[in-house]
Amino acid sequence: MRNSNYTSAELNSPSLGGGWREAFGGGRRGWRRLLFLFLLLGSTLTHAQVGERRTDFAIGGNAGFTMNRISFMPTIKQGWRAAPTFGFTARYISEKYFTCICGLQAEVNYANMGWKEVIEDGSGNTFSADLHYIQLPLLMQLGWGRERRGAKFIFEAGPQLGFCIGTGRHMGGGTWDTSQRPNGVTHQYEHDIDHKFDYGITAGLGLELSTKVGHFLLEGRYYYGLGDVYDNSKKGFFDRSAHGSIVVKLNYLFDLKRTKNDNIK
Repeated sequence: MRNSNYTSAELNSPSLGGGWREAFGGGRRGWRRLLFLFLLLGSTLTHAQVGERRTDFAIGGNAGFTMNRISFMPTIKQGWRAAPTFGFTARYISEKYFTCICGLQAEVNYANMGWKEVIEDGSGNTFSADLHYIQLPLLMQLGWGRERRGAKFIFEAGPQLGFCIGTGRHMGGGTWDTSQRPNGVTHQYEHDIDHKFDYGITAGLGLELSTKVGHFLLEGRYYYGLGDVYDNSKKGFFDRSAHGSIVVKLNYLFDLKRTKNDNIK
């Protein structure tokens, strides 16, 4: 259990924003939720049309890998936890504004998240945790380059939701001895995560190659989790326990609908 820096009276005072706390949860959590809602609104406004109209709709699949860590406070030394990810992708291109091709990309993905600890207390123990998620990113996508045949550079960003459908813990390295763990942090060995629902923001860059048989997109993203997997209230052990992921994946999309315009290249 951890101690708060504020009294209950201070937390509800006007200087700390009592109305803010009622609407968004207050403090760091309130800023996270506001940022998430802002990005969600920005992604859906991609359809606001001010340039040359497009009505391109494509679907397909994606596969790749994630490298995940969890930002713990108190800290836990970790390496990157590498695991596969794959899923379904749908994209709608709504307009071309000058040289910028604007669209919205939605996905339903499976990803094995979790973390892998680096234990250097002389015990020889090893520990890693699996957190299996169904994830739903909704991305504003901006592109510069060829629309039909050729290459296009891509930038994308937006909110992402996730739900944990299963967990697993792997302990190894002989006799299990936690007596010398740094900071005395052992809560994660004995307790499953408290929050299965996850949310955050993701952004990245990519390169798309459009051919007569479809679109091939190579993407690299970073996911910044705004939600904590463990309880971060006064009763909880961790102040913070949020995901941070590097994602590399390949998408293949084929067109279901294309804009009828012979001038599009």
